[in-house]
Amino acid sequence: MLYHAPRRRWGRIFSCLAGQFLCAASMHLFIVPLGLYAGGAMGVCQLIRTLIVQGLDLPSHTYDIAGLLYFLVNIPILLLAWNTLGRRFVWMTILCATAFSLFYSLLPTPAAPMVEDPLTACLLGGMLNGGGAGLVLTCGGSGGGLDIVSMCLGRRGYRVTVGQFSLFFNAALYALFLLLFAPDVAIYSAIFNFTSALVLDRVHQQNISVQALIFTRADEMPLSRYITNTLGRGVTWWQGTGAYTGEGVRVLCVCLSKYEIEDLRHAVYTMDPHAFLTVEEGVQIYGNFPKKLV
Repeated sequence: MLYHAPRRRWGRIFSCLAGQFLCAASMHLFIVPLGLYAGGAMGVCQLIRTLIVQGLDLPSHTYDIAGLLYFLVNIPILLLAWNTLGRRFVWMTILCATAFSLFYSLLPTPAAPMVEDPLTACLLGGMLNGGGAGLVLTCGGSGGGLDIVSMCLGRRGYRVTVGQFSLFFNAALYALFLLLFAPDVAIYSAIFNFTSALVLDRVHQQNISVQALIFTRADEMPLSRYITNTLGRGVTWWQGTGAYTGEGVRVLCVCLSKYEIEDLRHAVYTMDPHAFLTVEEGVQIYGNFPKKLV
């Protein structure tokens, strides 16, 4: 199920909606009740909301307009992504951003924090938020905001992950929070964002580069054609010899993302059930290696 869901249309849509619900719930349950802030575009929207509420002396718990502001902020960002990331991805992002705005606006905020310890709340909320955002990205969608900006940069050749770009942007944002609010607000908000970014980079499988070695005694050409034509990856193979049997074996080497490994594994064992496959995760790859983040 975990293999097929991100690769089927309705499975992707359901997974994206579930991920956005997790993101909205993580903020309403753990962050907002403590008066803390998310990172990225949502953090900016929460800051604008606070300034509006304080400047106009409005009731702070009647309606959280940060969800609506987030939807409006994503409009120019989506226009930026239209030609860079493809129309299908933009339509999925419109769905995800709309769903997040609705979830965030409609979910009730607890009158009292569910977890009173700020550090525990930030860690739990960050893990939940990062897991939800990573699930959305893995399924070909995005919650908008910094995710799209960082993926546009990655598509244009900048070697920065979604989580890394989020950390750089939020370093400046939380420095601003430090000037405007009490130090503990900025510090705990930064802990929430840092935890979320770390979890996001681990869940977003397209962001993780791997190297696979395939050992097979079958004809290597059908598998090589599948890797080059279907996966769109380059492959190198050479002739080896098994030390125990003394028999010849073909060794195929390919670099790809962790998301593509399941496709490769299914193809390998369909073509040769006796093949041997090893995968090394987190390898550093330089040169002509396109990162397929969506």
